[in-house]
Amino acid sequence: MKPLILIGGGGHCMSVLEAAESAGREIRGILDRAELIGTEVSGYRIIGTDDDIPRYATECEFIVTVGSIKSAEKRRLLFDKILRAGAAPAVIIASMAYVSKRAHIGPGTVVLHHATINAGASVGENCIINTAANVEHNVTVGAHTHISTGAMVNGDARIGSCSFIGSGAVIANGISIASGSVIGAAAAVITDITLPGTYIGIPARPLSE
Repeated sequence: MKPLILIGGGGHCMSVLEAAESAGREIRGILDRAELIGTEVSGYRIIGTDDDIPRYATECEFIVTVGSIKSAEKRRLLFDKILRAGAAPAVIIASMAYVSKRAHIGPGTVVLHHATINAGASVGENCIINTAANVEHNVTVGAHTHISTGAMVNGDARIGSCSFIGSGAVIANGISIASGSVIGAAAAVITDITLPGTYIGIPARPLSE
């Protein structure tokens, strides 16, 4: 397995470092802003910027460690930059996460401690399945989506790409959520969301209401 380079040195990076260490990954370093080169995050050096991805493309795997809440655009652009460089996105599964052998995890996705991905689930590329999140049987999670801490995505639900499911949110069985949607913390989604936007409350409703 090739050494790992993380792209983005903030708080999410610290969580992914913990997960990568627990999975036994060798970590080469972190890419971040030019003025931070030479500094450290959790004991690992920032060795360059994302413009240096081609320099390491043949010898390392990469994971995007920029978090996302309102927009997945920055994560998506960095992931595309990895692919354009001909580099390989890593999959990071923390040692205390559970991923069914009957689930599919796309390249560039990280599954953090105590998260569960159950049988028949399919998680797209460059996703975050955050600490203690639950992705139940036959769920589909679109690319570049963040399922946040403690969120519950129940069986047969479909989460569109570039979405954010907030901490403690509950997505009911069989619900579909449009791409680009933001579901607020502790919201309960019990009917399909067909238009992207921000939804909050129990039951979830558009923020503008």
